[in-house]
Amino acid sequence: MKKVSFAEFGGPDVLQLIDAEEPHAGPGRIRIAVRAAGVNPVDWRIREGQVLGAHPTVLPSGVGLDASGVVDEVGEGVEGVKVGDHVFGEGDSTYAEFAVLSAWARMPEGLTFEEAAGYPSVVETALRIIREVGVRPGQTLLASGASGGVGSAVLQIARERGITVIGTAGAANQDYLRGLGALATTYGEGWVERVRQLGRVDAALDLSGSGVIRELVELTGDPRKVISIADLGAPEFGVRFSGVAGSVPDALAEATDLISRGRLHIPVEKSYTLAEAVAAHIDSRTGHSRGRRVIVV
Repeated sequence: MKKVSFAEFGGPDVLQLIDAEEPHAGPGRIRIAVRAAGVNPVDWRIREGQVLGAHPTVLPSGVGLDASGVVDEVGEGVEGVKVGDHVFGEGDSTYAEFAVLSAWARMPEGLTFEEAAGYPSVVETALRIIREVGVRPGQTLLASGASGGVGSAVLQIARERGITVIGTAGAANQDYLRGLGALATTYGEGWVERVRQLGRVDAALDLSGSGVIRELVELTGDPRKVISIADLGAPEFGVRFSGVAGSVPDALAEATDLISRGRLHIPVEKSYTLAEAVAAHIDSRTGHSRGRRVIVV
């Protein structure tokens, strides 16, 4: 089978499309014929060799955590899913023609494989950081770098829970944020004052790692009210870096419910082939996305 792999840490050029042995579903796992794989910032962070405790890497390594596809092997002890089912979920080395998943759910009706691949890690992360930052209904949450996949999920989940969200993004994405129910403003010079004009900030999330931790602490008045998923230097300011996933099955169940009720939709901004994985990582590294990027197999 074809698979994207890297044998050394480094820039996107270390990625190679190789012929590899097919993986197989062990106990408690399923294997899918991959139809699409989500492109997440954690993918290039791992490829660069960043120290992420939740994702120890043994070289050579495959790439990718999220995928959607058709079940073609069911491991021992697995119930409630059969060969031929359409599922989305999380596993490892998902930039490939076949991948083993450790957590999965049936795809909601009407969702394409391409769309489904963009949800698993994104929704788990959004649910986790909303919980960890402790924001409650009636309060206001600031999401810095809000137009990407996690930001799109945060805005919609917070709205569903009665939380007001102020979102920062580039000028081209202001209407997109407003369409998801956020109070929107641009980043760049003067952004702190623009946020203040929109209202009091009870908690804040750093989603893009753009060097704004100090300002987020200033806006909330307490480093304990700020969470970052993108700035490994956040603890220097007393801010928690959140990088260890919670329950992916629970997140998939909540995502399925929200999607099925029309309360959550994350658009696919751009699709790539397996042979275009380098371009996918370059684009993901630059940010400025609106929704998700995925690899179509």
